[in-house]
Amino acid sequence: MARRLRMLGTNSKTGECPTLYEDLDTGEVLVQGKIADPEDIAQMVNPLSGETLVVVDRALLVNFAPKE
Repeated sequence: MARRLRMLGTNSKTGECPTLYEDLDTGEVLVQGKIADPEDIAQMVNPLSGETLVVVDRALLVNFAPKE
């Protein structure tokens, strides 16, 4: 079943990412963003299949992430 997402906010001025979303049923926060450099990904510790890194603008978290 697909998540029901609500956009929390974006710093994008051109329609690109990063953007934060909230799952309306679970309260989880999801991030739409650019994939990190493969050399960054290679430094991950014990990643599960399909996991990667997403670059998130710090200002996006400050401005739009839930405070609770």
